[in-house]
Amino acid sequence: MGDIEGSYRALQTPGIRLGAQFNAGISTLEPGQSLSGNMLSGSKSHGRGLQIRVQGLDDSQDFFDIDPKSIGQFLLTEVFLRGNLIESDYFGLEFQNMQMNWVWLEATKLVVRQVRRPENTLFRLSVKFFPPDPGQLQEEYTKYLFSLQMKRDLMEGRLICTENTGALLASHLVQSEIGDYDGVADRDFLRTTKLLPYQEKVQERIMELHRRHLGQTPAESDFQILEIARKLEMYGVRFHPAADREGTKINLAVAHMGLQVFQGNTKINTFNWSKIRKLSFKRTHFLIKLHPEVHGPHQDTLEFMMASRDQCKIFWKICVEYHSFFRLFDQPQPKSKAILFTRGSSFRYSGRTQKQLVDYVRENGAKRTPYQRRNSKIRMSARSLASDVPKQSLSFNDSFRAQGSPSSASVSFYSSHISSVLPRTELQPHPATPSRSPAPPQQQLQLPVPAASPPQPSEGRPCQGCFPISLRFSRCP
Repeated sequence: MGDIEGSYRALQTPGIRLGAQFNAGISTLEPGQSLSGNMLSGSKSHGRGLQIRVQGLDDSQDFFDIDPKSIGQFLLTEVFLRGNLIESDYFGLEFQNMQMNWVWLEATKLVVRQVRRPENTLFRLSVKFFPPDPGQLQEEYTKYLFSLQMKRDLMEGRLICTENTGALLASHLVQSEIGDYDGVADRDFLRTTKLLPYQEKVQERIMELHRRHLGQTPAESDFQILEIARKLEMYGVRFHPAADREGTKINLAVAHMGLQVFQGNTKINTFNWSKIRKLSFKRTHFLIKLHPEVHGPHQDTLEFMMASRDQCKIFWKICVEYHSFFRLFDQPQPKSKAILFTRGSSFRYSGRTQKQLVDYVRENGAKRTPYQRRNSKIRMSARSLASDVPKQSLSFNDSFRAQGSPSSASVSFYSSHISSVLPRTELQPHPATPSRSPAPPQQQLQLPVPAASPPQPSEGRPCQGCFPISLRFSRCP
């Protein structure tokens, strides 16, 4: 019988049988190189740390030294600490896998198990969870990073909008970068900085709109960018290509309210979390099981096909994380590992929920930390210099805000870790040091309410359910 493939069998040495010839074999060592020295140098290189390259939202790059046995959470913590990022749970690190798709670094798995060559891979700091109302962001620095994410999405073609809306967003970006309108400075900036794929076509429109933002501070520009972007249908949308049962090409996406289905760039359906009973995948098939009263007892499962099992699992994981972050009150507990065998995936969201994050910042935040905007060349008018810092607790509601109203200033804390390369942003252009701001008023977290009045989990009791390679939602009182 032949040997079983992959098995190990101890072979007899030639010295056991008398008269056997010794076969020296062929050496693969370089001249002057010994086997013991080669093994020693190999062991040293194996124990050497990894140097990870991370690109910030302002396009600056920094390097982080980690142990080869470090999990993703260690790298995430190092990036957040060096960047002095307080509301860090909104963000994550993404990288391109072998299929050149952007995927998120998982916090609970080894970095070397997720990335084939970590030292040759570029990690990007990006916004992972997009709240429906950016007014829920309590730190001004967080809003600044969100505006940089909108800038990146505009340039990469993710934040799809009309040319006029794109020009308006670009005009606020110009105001936040170089300050008040100046014809020569505007043309120089737009010539060297790419904000839109079709920028040359709408450059005059951008300058015309920029002229109207006289005296607008950088924080107010961030406010306007987020206010405009949140109303767009493609705000925070990341496409996952798929096909329905008839073979029609569609795109799936996940948002705070549930799952979305797009045909091209047009949204054709939305499944709120309250309508979904279970999410699962089997090989290349992604399954959505709905409650019977949604589509009737005979059509309670929707099936979509993706290109590979890996793409199915990537989308399923981000759905698990979005549901946990926006819908649960408390952080879900990790699933205990089975001793003999496992069935399904044990993946769980490992960070704080949005409610926990908002409560933490509200209870601990007392002082606004100054930060620096990279490559910012602000020319402020007399109105901007005389104006006070933006008011706190200003909601992102049209009925609440008049045109040109100041942005919502954020609450932050002192931190012992100040970034040197991922800068923490801007010293405000005010001649006098602003006085200590009072503690922010208590406000209720405005979570999105789906149309079908989704059931909310009770305090201290998250939604129950098991995840055997699926995401199951049970109705909670």
